Amino acid sequence: MSAALDRVIFDLMKKASEDAILPHYRSLGEDEITNKASDDVVTVADHASERILTESLAKLEPGAAIVGEEAAFADATVLEGLKGDCWIVDPLDGTNNFARGKPPFGILLARASGGFARSGWIYDCLTGRFCSVHEGQGAFVDGERIEARETGETPPVAAISLVFMHDEQREAVKRQVAPHYRVVDIPRCAAEQYPRLALGINDVSIFQRTLAWDHAAGALWLNEAGGKVARPDGSPYRVDDERTGMLGAASPRQWERLAARCGDLT
Repeated sequence: MSAALDRVIFDLMKKASEDAILPHYRSLGEDEITNKASDDVVTVADHASERILTESLAKLEPGAAIVGEEAAFADATVLEGLKGDCWIVDPLDGTNNFARGKPPFGILLARASGGFARSGWIYDCLTGRFCSVHEGQGAFVDGERIEARETGETPPVAAISLVFMHDEQREAVKRQVAPHYRVVDIPRCAAEQYPRLALGINDVSIFQRTLAWDHAAGALWLNEAGGKVARPDGSPYRVDDERTGMLGAASPRQWERLAARCGDLT
């Protein structure tokens, strides 16, 4: 059943990518990009992709709520769907990169119930890399089961998002965390950041904003791969939890060390 669903989801994500996203890559007009916030944009590709994904998921499972990023931005009551059985849709993750004509960017889908993601999928639009996960069944990349691995570097490699932190948090990161790691740029794309934590590219990451469409699929996938994603206090990530702050790591050992250094900064 899981394999059959994975094939259906792969085909759907590929269709959204080929029909709605890639035709606009590096060809967006100024009128096709809109500011959502001071450091966030949306494009015609986001909306077109979400329409394709939403319509197909509604046919796949009639009655299940669909919580799409752009639908929720337009109507906050859509977020109520996160409390029950729902699909969670990020139609174009890494939109800021996409709008600038550069990678990475991708699509994120998750199926959740009871406040937790139970299945998740991550699709890289440019390479076709397809990550899939089902609760209790391990994590996969292009159909091959994977185990999360550390980089093996000394000091370990940290990708830390400062974008949504306030000034005090940024200073705390610089003082408490950064000296213990080789800090690298973040991809500004959860569809890329989570694979980096599992595939030996990054050891740890700090996420401040933890919206369900950005993290539901990736957090489950990394945990099932043997890494660790959790709130700074160790509690598991819930898709219906509005708190900010989360830590991800290639291994439980790296997570514990990061958590100890972070303290209460998140």
